[in-house]
Amino acid sequence: MRVGEAVAAAERRLAAAGVASPRVDAELLIGRALGTTRTALYSDPERELPAEEAAEVEHLVGRRETREPLAYVLGEWGFRRLTLKVDRRVLVPRPETEVVVERCLELLRGLDRPVVLDVGTGSGAIALAIADEHQGARVTAIDVSVGALEVARENARAAELDVTFVEHDVDYGLEGEYDLVVSNPPYVGSEEIETLEPEVRDWEPRVATVGEGHTETIARAAARVLVPGGHVVLEVADGRAAEVSDMLRRLGYDEVRSGEDLTGRDRVVEGRWSSAQ
Repeated sequence: MRVGEAVAAAERRLAAAGVASPRVDAELLIGRALGTTRTALYSDPERELPAEEAAEVEHLVGRRETREPLAYVLGEWGFRRLTLKVDRRVLVPRPETEVVVERCLELLRGLDRPVVLDVGTGSGAIALAIADEHQGARVTAIDVSVGALEVARENARAAELDVTFVEHDVDYGLEGEYDLVVSNPPYVGSEEIETLEPEVRDWEPRVATVGEGHTETIARAAARVLVPGGHVVLEVADGRAAEVSDMLRRLGYDEVRSGEDLTGRDRVVEGRWSSAQ
């Protein structure tokens, strides 16, 4: 089989499987199998694939055909300036979470040595991005999943970033003093999970996806460890920003506001813990 034929065949298979972006996925997967880029595939589309390359193409495309997330098949995913290892132990970092980081960096601007806590770090995406883009930040990240923390620590080593990772459940409260507490908590309702795409429903870790009450638990715990004037920043489900904003006000936060993701939906909610509390 030639390179161009392999791309076309993979696109057909992925489209039949219901993959949302079959052409792009086919190019990325075959590029990975051949050790080249998407665009370079078209420099010699008539090249015959040797048996070893053809077998690797079949392996990778076959995995994606089962609706395994593309990031898991590739083994890595881009997040802001970082390339992170990802597998079934962690969620795939998403564009809306990049907006969470953007808002955190704005709130930390002007602080030389801010102390930051990332609750439910998963792959370490938020914590590592903050450490990468605010070199003075002292970042701690917690998670209940030992497997997720293994992935996060590996990402920190690869990026040569100094973040402290701790196994801890926020249900038991938080300790320390922080200028900012940030979280992308589980917020998918148990009744919703079966309606989601197979990539999420069948592959991503349920402990990081499905959960009710986690957002309020984190907000309550954050209020006990934020310094006066510190902020909590939360990623929220589509359509839940107003509800979460009201919850923060009820807990005593002020300067509560919500922000849009890249598609114009309110997905980031923040609040300030007043020195008057």
